[in-house]
Amino acid sequence: MADQSDAAQDAAAHLETLGGTRPRVIPGPGDIRIEADVTPRLADNWPEVLEVLNVGADFGLTLTDTGQVAWLRIPRETGTRS
Repeated sequence: MADQSDAAQDAAAHLETLGGTRPRVIPGPGDIRIEADVTPRLADNWPEVLEVLNVGADFGLTLTDTGQVAWLRIPRETGTRS
């Protein structure tokens, strides 16, 4: 099984392909958070985006001043959904 770093990089690469922009990969003390701006292209691929987000222990959609951000969190302990 891939470690959490590999899982995070794979998820980020897949989101980049689906959305056309590079997501932010934010390492934390207990997890890795990936944030992708919701572009029209990302929205058009939403079923596939949900599949990627679902690899995280949790995920969500946040509204910011500049638009929406889809995010997921991969725990460092296992790298899998808990």
